[in-house]
Amino acid sequence: MTAIEQMNWMQVEQYLKTDDRCVLPLGSTEQHAYLSLCVDNILPFKLAQDTVGDSGVPVFPVLPYGITPYFRAYPGSPGLRVQTYLAVVRDLLDGLHEQGFRRILMVNGHGGNTPAQGFAAEWMADHPGTQVKFHNWWNAPGVWAKVQATDSNASHASWMENFPWTRLEGVEMPDEEKAAIDLNYMRLLHPKALREYLGEGNFGGRFQRPDEDMHAIWAVAVAETRALLEGGWAES
Repeated sequence: MTAIEQMNWMQVEQYLKTDDRCVLPLGSTEQHAYLSLCVDNILPFKLAQDTVGDSGVPVFPVLPYGITPYFRAYPGSPGLRVQTYLAVVRDLLDGLHEQGFRRILMVNGHGGNTPAQGFAAEWMADHPGTQVKFHNWWNAPGVWAKVQATDSNASHASWMENFPWTRLEGVEMPDEEKAAIDLNYMRLLHPKALREYLGEGNFGGRFQRPDEDMHAIWAVAVAETRALLEGGWAES
């Protein structure tokens, strides 16, 4: 893996002489029931690192704050306004482009960040020759099929985000299955009312499944993300 924190600027400059790809993980700091508040940061960053392997493709630090106004009643869940978030994404893409990156894979870990996908298309239209792929890793076709085959009741803060690397030491998970919530109803609620409706924060499903299941899902996620990094780019 090649995290940018393990490189200096001269090494990046040398890399850009032979390759123009990079990975930019997008996350969010927000409630995930009994899991870490940084689940959406941990997962896309680790996925990016596991995806690049020893290829030398730089992985930039995860953008740790996202669009999450609905969780404001949960302590430890700060977010950015949509216009602020898109302005930050614009600045990051502008900087990467200026420094020579021409194929940028954004690995997104938070559904609320989806406005950046539409923005990326707009940004590319203004920057001919630079390509951006926006990858919602958790609901990409391969991963979602694997999740559904494992347990169809799965959503935010449920078992499907409960990996060994998102758990908190000393925190015990409930041994029960939560009924799926009504997402359309939830989207209408003020943050305080949403907290009352959700309770601990799980959108539906068991709180934990065997690690064997989770590693199998992760293997699919890595393979699917690697395919995006290695292929499918338009001819320059």
